[in-house]
Amino acid sequence: MNDTQYNLNFEKLCNELQLGELISSPKPISGGLLHRMYAIETTQANYAVKALNPQIMIRPAAVQNYINSEKIADVAAEHIHAQPAKRLKGASIHNIDNQFYLIFDWIEGQCLKQDEVTINNSSLMGTILADIHKTDFRQLELDSPQATNSKKIDWMFYLNKGRNENSEWIKILDSNMDKVYEWSMKAKNSSSMLASNNVISHRDLEPKNVMWRQDLPIIIDWESAGYINPMHDLVETAVYWSVDSAGSINKEKFLAFISGYKKRVGSLTANWEVVLDIGFAGKLDWLEYSLKRSLWIECTDIEEQLVGTSQVIRTLEALKQYENMISDIKNWLNT
Repeated sequence: MNDTQYNLNFEKLCNELQLGELISSPKPISGGLLHRMYAIETTQANYAVKALNPQIMIRPAAVQNYINSEKIADVAAEHIHAQPAKRLKGASIHNIDNQFYLIFDWIEGQCLKQDEVTINNSSLMGTILADIHKTDFRQLELDSPQATNSKKIDWMFYLNKGRNENSEWIKILDSNMDKVYEWSMKAKNSSSMLASNNVISHRDLEPKNVMWRQDLPIIIDWESAGYINPMHDLVETAVYWSVDSAGSINKEKFLAFISGYKKRVGSLTANWEVVLDIGFAGKLDWLEYSLKRSLWIECTDIEEQLVGTSQVIRTLEALKQYENMISDIKNWLNT
């Protein structure tokens, strides 16, 4: 069996972890763009099962990263409404025949679409982000973060390989190549300037990672949890909760998020230009990963390859949209 292909065996998973017997076939559900998510119903309960991407799990630090992120979720759940993976047989991550899984109790609720987010939702999420930032995670004794964005990405390598394979994103990447290098430099410089001030946080607190049960938000999908500069996390998350489906930012929602955060922590002091420059970093990392998937450099199957291709185009558009909103956001933060 190729270790970079999914190897799903839900019957064996349920048997080894004593989850009960399957009542029906597992149903694929939306689980983001990295992994595969399934709803399963057993004689004991209903669960959400995340089958982790084998291509990601062969990375040397991957398993430990997932162990750490679930430890963070466990501690966070003592202070906010959060859903860590279930601990079964003393572990949160489970390896069945070289396929890794995370198991969650099923939540009856819904994620808000971007256009459904209200000003009150944004304000509440700002308060929750502040509560995460104020949580004491020292008991976990996690290693201090390494400087991020220190690597220099060879974007021309991907463009040339895309030309050789006649990839559909060649023109848009080529036309934005100068911008991509400019954004990369801004991200690298700002990362170095902000590296000394970090907190532990969720780091991907988008609307898709919050389940609402009536008016109660439950924070899910902690796999990206780790160290981050708090003002970087604040601004990036505020943007998540204030943009519409077309990528336009709503001033009232953005400021409501910031206000909700300040209710918990008080006044804010930061070099907002530097903070906004680091906002390019995560998008550029995702662009590179999407290029690798599209070009079959890091890819498990054709489904993933197609996702990578579409995400290259969408991420380049998102980078341009972000650049265009920086001036407004800086003005809002400075008033």
